[in-house]
Amino acid sequence: MITLNLGMKKLLAWLKKLFGSSESGFTLIELLIVITILGILATAVLAAINPLEQISRGRDTGSKSDAEQLLSGIARYNAAQGYYPWQTAPSTTTRAVAWTQVTLAAPTDGTDPVLTKLGSAGTAELLPAYINRITATSYNPLFIYNKGGAGDSTYICFAPQSGQMQKEADTRCTSAPTDYPAEACPSGGPNLVCLP
Repeated sequence: MITLNLGMKKLLAWLKKLFGSSESGFTLIELLIVITILGILATAVLAAINPLEQISRGRDTGSKSDAEQLLSGIARYNAAQGYYPWQTAPSTTTRAVAWTQVTLAAPTDGTDPVLTKLGSAGTAELLPAYINRITATSYNPLFIYNKGGAGDSTYICFAPQSGQMQKEADTRCTSAPTDYPAEACPSGGPNLVCLP
């Protein structure tokens, strides 16, 4: 508070020196000059912060968090059941799940979709509120993929909205692992962010 008062006193002293001493306060022109200076500073700060980019980063952070939560639910399901939610039983020979939107991903035998299995009463790896949120039509869709080989990772991907995450996706696509989904790095479109 003291430094603010000192700063204001210096500003007032400078303005008085600039416009001459005025015993009865500031003139209208002096006030307009100060308001103009403050407006220019505010514009510069807003341009530096870029509120639209900040909103996009927040959405991307939410999508990334949801992807991590989904991966965690899949890992817990696998640990408890002995197979992945897109498999039908532990004896299923392949771990592969084709590139598809998470809301549509279903096992090959036509039973319950992955999200239904992860949220069912027997497993309850994901809460219904979470499933409702990521399946809403206004939500940035999540995609799932597993190449199916031994040691291959399960990927949850989403389309980034912020410039920062788009750069991260571009970087990942230039040096992606061998089990990385090709659909996440389309030749003509924007790249997707994939976890893990």
